[in-house]
Amino acid sequence: MAKDIFHEAVKVALQKEGWTITHDPLMLEAFGTQIYVDLGAEQVIAAQRNTELIAVEIKSFLGNSYVYDFYQALGQYVAYLRALKLSEPERTLILAVPLKAYKGFFTKPDVQASLRDFNLNILVYDNKKEIIVHWFYV
Repeated sequence: MAKDIFHEAVKVALQKEGWTITHDPLMLEAFGTQIYVDLGAEQVIAAQRNTELIAVEIKSFLGNSYVYDFYQALGQYVAYLRALKLSEPERTLILAVPLKAYKGFFTKPDVQASLRDFNLNILVYDNKKEIIVHWFYV
């Protein structure tokens, strides 16, 4: 299984924000096979004393077409969402996208509507600075 080109940058960015990487990758069983989400992570929320669990699918959006890359990411997101529902329903699935792709594609009204329609949680990262720029939960 190949890791995304920005895998380590997102991993470092999550750790900078206090997340503990619990799985790299997170293995799930679904559709009669094993599938792998890029990262599993947890963060203790001190005010509530609960543990928040996430699964992060990292995408680079470096293909020839943002639209095609989005189609692929959306398909994976839907499959992983189903797998998490079956095996780790306490985890929130998040799609990690680079800042350049966010600015160039994800801010378009039709894309924003699609994010809402499909309930996509988005993490926007800066791969050069290895930081998380925005979190968008639906």
